[in-house]
Amino acid sequence: MKYIENLSAELTLQKLSEFIEGVLPDRKLEKVLLIHPDYTRQDFSDRLVPLVFKELKKRGLKVLHTLNASGTHRAMSEEEIRKKLGLLNEEFVFFNHEYANPNALTTVGTLNKEFVSEKTMGDLEEALPITLNKLFFEKYDLIIVLSGTSPHESTGFSGGLKSIVPGIAGPDVVGLFHWAAVLIGIPRIIGSVDNPAREVINQACKIAFEKVRSQVLFLNMVYEETDNGILAKGLYTGLDFEGSLEAYRQAVKASQKIHIIYLDKPVKTAVQVIGENYDEIWTAGKGSYKLQRPGVIVPGGEIIIYAPHIKIFHSNPQMDKSMRQIGYHCKDYVKDFLKTHPKFDLNVAAHVINVRGDGTFDPSTGKEDFSFTVTLATAIPEKECKAVNLAYRDPRSIKKEDFESEDCLWIEHGGKFLYDLKREA
Repeated sequence: MKYIENLSAELTLQKLSEFIEGVLPDRKLEKVLLIHPDYTRQDFSDRLVPLVFKELKKRGLKVLHTLNASGTHRAMSEEEIRKKLGLLNEEFVFFNHEYANPNALTTVGTLNKEFVSEKTMGDLEEALPITLNKLFFEKYDLIIVLSGTSPHESTGFSGGLKSIVPGIAGPDVVGLFHWAAVLIGIPRIIGSVDNPAREVINQACKIAFEKVRSQVLFLNMVYEETDNGILAKGLYTGLDFEGSLEAYRQAVKASQKIHIIYLDKPVKTAVQVIGENYDEIWTAGKGSYKLQRPGVIVPGGEIIIYAPHIKIFHSNPQMDKSMRQIGYHCKDYVKDFLKTHPKFDLNVAAHVINVRGDGTFDPSTGKEDFSFTVTLATAIPEKECKAVNLAYRDPRSIKKEDFESEDCLWIEHGGKFLYDLKREA
């Protein structure tokens, strides 16, 4: 495992270029696959990938395939991919991952019933197939997996093997790790290095790597989002399965110093200003996730997701329909719902719990109680918000000056940082 970092300033292009030159294999690399982050991640891919491309050319690159590790997010256009990768005029062949298309996937193994039961605390009692994008198992001279590391609601931290599961995985294993995370709860899982959801990812990838025919180089980015743009802070590399784990753990150490903001006291109202790279509630829900550490929001407080550009819950019509069908509820409500809807999408079930947060549900009365309100200030009409059990504010009514008191929090770059309370040593 090799890495370069500058947490007090930022990494220059020169330093990154020298580092890339030293970590790419010094041999013929004629056919390469690059697995990369999607449009929801604002990182320094657009500066890093051209450096990688330049070095690959020196090593005889003839064919570059790129695969968007989109998980359950929407596909990206060619223009978006070129902008994301900083390859505006270069020749390459791009692919979007199609997680729900069986023809794009291959089954590489199975997570056995006992493992699934253990990671879901007995909630699921069935073996699940591990399905991944077929491209990952083609023969390449090198596969490069590019990712970023920051606190993540379902995996503790993003990055590393998360680009494989869920990045290029099929629905079953993605649903499992999302559900495993939900059963523990976001307030306890986000910002943790090891957890059952990560164990699902690691086990699925360990099985998958037995069938991978190419050497895999992981490039893990750590960066800071500021008003002046994205600052490159670190790049962590490792080879194949074991190397990916080492690079991820080193990247997490840097992310813990950059991406967690500690508050002196709880707040009553928090406004997450969501950027346009989050263009659906499926991703903008991070604005709720990252404020759910115990004590951050006072009882009876409010989290406002302020995103006037968002018009939909999910860009996939079926998932959007499912989200509207179930609405946003606490874990116990959703578990009760699943008893009568056993085939319901666990990814959607996990999402609605994650956004709505901890609460209680009485099945005899149908009554739910929550410790805080989640409000949408988006282009989604009030009637549709209330129909899914979320509060509504007209986005035109949201003014920064109204949230400048000491019991309020106005957050630019919404959904990017994890908030926690300062704890006494």
